[in-house]
Amino acid sequence: MILPVYVLNGPNLNLLGTREPEIYGRATLADIEKAVAAHARRHGLEVVFRQSNHEGVLVDWIQEAANKGSGIVINPGAYSHSSIALLDALKAVTRPVIEVHLSNPHRRESFRHHSFVSEAATGVICGLGTTGYLLAIEAMATLVDASPMKGGE
Repeated sequence: MILPVYVLNGPNLNLLGTREPEIYGRATLADIEKAVAAHARRHGLEVVFRQSNHEGVLVDWIQEAANKGSGIVINPGAYSHSSIALLDALKAVTRPVIEVHLSNPHRRESFRHHSFVSEAATGVICGLGTTGYLLAIEAMATLVDASPMKGGE
């Protein structure tokens, strides 16, 4: 049995659907969670889906996922551009890590062009809205299947 994929979401993503819908769309985080869970099941995966506005909580979940998960899909929100703590936690993970962003940070303000998280990510998906999460699950299904660390080994 493959361990669950942790889908972690950073600050302000709890406001999806109402916060700047012209940038982030109208889907809520609950809508994304439902779609991700269904898509994961089609690929033989289960997910642990979480959101926090607190950096330390995200670090704790990354460390938990390193031991109890088969991989991490993370939308770190604004922490992408500022959190060395997330970078350090992710660098300690031996499982696949996929960074997801609803918008394309490279088409936005210059301070969004650098992501510390990307330095530890296996791959990055950005600018495709909620579809990015689904693509991350598809990629994770392939990565987990190829991983020597699948299923509690």
